[in-house]
Amino acid sequence: MSWQAYVDNNLLGTGKVSQAAILGQQGGVWAASEGFSLSTEEQNAAINAFKNSDNTLATGVRLAGTKYFALDANDRVIRAKKAADGAILVKTNQAILVAVYKAPLQAPETSPVVEGLGDYLIGVGY
Repeated sequence: MSWQAYVDNNLLGTGKVSQAAILGQQGGVWAASEGFSLSTEEQNAAINAFKNSDNTLATGVRLAGTKYFALDANDRVIRAKKAADGAILVKTNQAILVAVYKAPLQAPETSPVVEGLGDYLIGVGY
């Protein structure tokens, strides 16, 4: 399956994710939903957010020009919020999954979808 298919089918196709991207941990966008563009600085910040969770909790994350306040951050999952919308980032062995949900979707609906794909990718070596 192509990386774009993971974004289109496994994330957006569930109806629980509004926008998504898959980033390589060494840099670069492997796939992204239409209109969801992360600058190079945002990509690097998303990758580095997992290296220092205390800093991530203090500064939040910026995705496609929108700043989200980090609610929870560890070495595998970051949950962030902006008003009624939010973002979930999941680190796998080689990638970072970035998913944004927009109200009326809520984190409990989106988190299992993104974390489940992350678990699958880890299980197959990615």
